[in-house]
Amino acid sequence: MDPVRDRWRAAMRLALDEAERAVQGGDVPVGAVVLSPDGTTVLATGHNEREATGDPTAHAEVLAIRRAAARLGEWRLAGCTLVVTLEPCTMCAGAIVQSRIDRVVYGARDDKAGAAGSLWDVIRDRRLNHRPEVVEGVLAPECARLLTGFFRDR
Repeated sequence: MDPVRDRWRAAMRLALDEAERAVQGGDVPVGAVVLSPDGTTVLATGHNEREATGDPTAHAEVLAIRRAAARLGEWRLAGCTLVVTLEPCTMCAGAIVQSRIDRVVYGARDDKAGAAGSLWDVIRDRRLNHRPEVVEGVLAPECARLLTGFFRDR
């Protein structure tokens, strides 16, 4: 039992479903879900769509954040939680900070490009005006397995 991580497992399974959709579009399997402040309602989802759209910013996190803001009619996502299968990169970490999301929950670490504690820690940089909570390692083996399989098959 891990009470810190266990409460996010169901949302991470939804993010894993989104990651599977990315593969169908030929993209790296990363999926994201934005939850309402009470953590019970899915406001938006996203998966990598760079290949499908030709947009280098079409990362799962950015798309989910954009959709959540559109749904709420507000760019500030205060109180919300972003659940994502892979540790956010620097671009996504910047979007997370700018959107004022309160919590980031991720599955697999990204030792090559992670910006939530692995390579960098943009999300919790004390010099910034907003520092979301970070919960790492939720369903990490499942998230990592999906990514490893994708790159092995390439």
